Amino acid sequence: MNITIKHSILLSLFLLAGMSLFAQKTVVKGTVTDAKSGQPIQFVIVAFPGSDIGAETDANGQYVIETTIPYDTLRVSFIGYVSQDKKIKPGQIQTIDVKLSTDIKELQDVVVSGQKQKYRSKGNPAVELIRNVIEHKKDNRKENYDYYEYQQYQKIEIAVSHVQEGVEDKKVFKKFQILFDNIDTTQLDGVRILPLFLKEEMSLNRYRKKPRATKQIITADKTVAFAGYVDNKGLDTYMKYLYHDINIYDENVTILTNQFTSPIANAAPAFYQYAMGDTITQNGIRMARIDFFPRNTADLLLQGYMYVSLDTNYAVLKIVMNVNKKINLNWVKDLSIAQDFIMNGDQGVSLVKDQFSADFGLTKKDSTMGFFGQRSVFYSNFVINKIRPDDDYDGEPVVYADSAALHSDIYWEKNRPIALSKSEASIYTTMDSLNNIPAFKHSLNLTLLIFSGYAKVTPWFEVGPVGAFYSFNPVEGFRLRFGGRTTTTLSKKINFESYVAYGFLDEKWKYYFGTTYSLSKRSIYEFPVRSLKLSYQRDTKIPGQENQFVQEASFFLSFKRGPNDMWLYNDIYKAEYFHEFRNHLSFSVGYKNWTQRAAGSLHFNKENYNDPSTDIDYVRTAEMSAILRWAPNEQFYQGKTYRTAISYKEPIFTFRYVAGIDGLWGGQYAYHNFSASFFKRFYLSPIGYTDITLTGGKLVGQVPFPLLEIHRANQTYAYYFQSYNMMNFLEFVSDQYVSLYLDHWFNGFFFNKIPLFKKLKWRETASLRMLYGSLSAKNDPAKTDGLFAFPITPEGDQITYALGSKPYIEAGVGVVNIFKFLRLDLVRRITYLDHPNISKWAVLASVKFDF
Repeated sequence: MNITIKHSILLSLFLLAGMSLFAQKTVVKGTVTDAKSGQPIQFVIVAFPGSDIGAETDANGQYVIETTIPYDTLRVSFIGYVSQDKKIKPGQIQTIDVKLSTDIKELQDVVVSGQKQKYRSKGNPAVELIRNVIEHKKDNRKENYDYYEYQQYQKIEIAVSHVQEGVEDKKVFKKFQILFDNIDTTQLDGVRILPLFLKEEMSLNRYRKKPRATKQIITADKTVAFAGYVDNKGLDTYMKYLYHDINIYDENVTILTNQFTSPIANAAPAFYQYAMGDTITQNGIRMARIDFFPRNTADLLLQGYMYVSLDTNYAVLKIVMNVNKKINLNWVKDLSIAQDFIMNGDQGVSLVKDQFSADFGLTKKDSTMGFFGQRSVFYSNFVINKIRPDDDYDGEPVVYADSAALHSDIYWEKNRPIALSKSEASIYTTMDSLNNIPAFKHSLNLTLLIFSGYAKVTPWFEVGPVGAFYSFNPVEGFRLRFGGRTTTTLSKKINFESYVAYGFLDEKWKYYFGTTYSLSKRSIYEFPVRSLKLSYQRDTKIPGQENQFVQEASFFLSFKRGPNDMWLYNDIYKAEYFHEFRNHLSFSVGYKNWTQRAAGSLHFNKENYNDPSTDIDYVRTAEMSAILRWAPNEQFYQGKTYRTAISYKEPIFTFRYVAGIDGLWGGQYAYHNFSASFFKRFYLSPIGYTDITLTGGKLVGQVPFPLLEIHRANQTYAYYFQSYNMMNFLEFVSDQYVSLYLDHWFNGFFFNKIPLFKKLKWRETASLRMLYGSLSAKNDPAKTDGLFAFPITPEGDQITYALGSKPYIEAGVGVVNIFKFLRLDLVRRITYLDHPNISKWAVLASVKFDF
């Protein structure tokens, strides 16, 4: 064998040995944790630099990544943390645990650097990729499937955050030491938090495209209870709304009651900047990272990054986002959203992990005490396009299995996709113990008084509302009132409510008594309600305002501008049957016997208005009524005696019919009154939203002016959405009309671009009120004899009018979010400026706490 052949053989053996060495698999696994808290970090990207090979940490912070290529470096990166490079040994199986340190400036630095450079959308590969994502949104939504099913686990937690060291040693908390045993420092970057509320829920969910239907069967439910003080179902509804599903494939996403333009909305490239990041391969899918941030950091927009599949689907497979601290968002110190998706075969994605965390406080300083809220959702067992019979979607859209609240701790430990922390696991027993401590009950009672106006004096009776205990007006003078209501502790089927009041000027007693009885197995307050209500009331009212000012006899509403001495004494007997359906269709039928007597300078007179000798003693009506209301998919927070809407995605329709019957139990007039209204909120993110209410009505029959449509006016210094705020009481009457209420919230869209206003966090509003109406000749005392004369002043000046050919119009602009709760409106009356005692301009105030 010659030297050449020997060299060839040796070279071949050397190459084969080298190939064998290089072909050995490199496997790296480990756990990524927060360097300060030691808490595992989910969604961390682990990759080999310069390659498209990557992996992601799971809910326990664990990862596994492998390759046959001899890389010697591993890069670990996550938004908000300092990236780390770790040396590895090619061809070996090894464990490398990584502790990441926080870098809260990372995302802000990306925004700043992006603004320093001249950003261009044209020719930007990130923008081109985003446009492909937008183009394929419809195909990737789960709503694109004909049928879709999955199982879901949801956990919602509320905790006091930034609990200072030693606060548990203070005397005021001496009786609550059991609560401080649950202080946790692992969930919020080493910050001391104190869990107060925890809710877990497991459910089976179904979706059908045509006809559209959803069904959620809650198979397991576990919630911290505050029995007797908080309506748990109402609180549950509000929590689900506050931390509801965020679908980035929608044009706008709602976060803490505010609308944000999605980073993949159709118009998103006009509001966001995009930059390309690394490309990786995970589970055989090649993905590209895209960083996104607002063009204007003060707009209601999001910032973060997403991973998009580089195939024909262009699906978002991962997104991590938060909001800039400069944004006009109240009470929020920090907020983060992280979502993970998986591919469903060749097309479409399913959300598998969803976590929303928010740190709240009165200020945005990290050291101040506040609240921490977190919603974690895990989705599994997806079933696509399995046809089910219609019966599987019938009935209520959300139902509870009979055993939902009966599962043992062992069941929960076995079926939770992620274990509870030590403090979370203890909260159920801790709160049960606290509910039995008198001092804790007193604290809850004080909270009830502050937020509802009622104070619990016994387990079955509450006194209130305290805001109505003292008031004043020109007819009654100084007025005292005292009342209360029973609670569900006395009975879930029946409720009693009453008050008594006395006016020191007119020296008359007023009183009310009402009772409501549930005709279903549910409480009289629990949706869907089916109840019978009987009541009697003797009290004063302003004509036309009986449906507007629910607590007219409150101290703050006692202050009014302009003359305000035309009132009514009322005796009202009412009976009403109310029936709600699960589809949010409801109806009521009722009877009302109403006696009105003029009070103050108001007179019922057919001849000389200011001649008391010709006054008519009273007007009595007997009315049968029917009301039909449809509010599809309405969401609301329901307390013990009230209901507050918290979502306005769908329109609300209301139809009302009232028939006055002459001769029935003293009724003096026969008439028919028809009305209908339409309400809809239109979201126009990022420039806010508009509320529109359109109402029309017609009265058929001849009646005196107290029975006409006395349009809802407002002479208080408060701004009312369902009133004409520059109209005087009793100023306009009609028997047919059409009205428009329009209110727009800009949410700081303009102020955020002005340096001074940007810092103040104020927000802008605009409003418009229009009223078209007319009065037929048979109901106009100027054209028909025998009718009650319209009210006039003692000097003979007219104060009540029929609308002419032109509409009544008022418009205004406002500033919201002053001190985070105050709203001031500058309102201008535009038409009918020649009427006496009217105001052309007014500054009106209102209060609202919102994010």
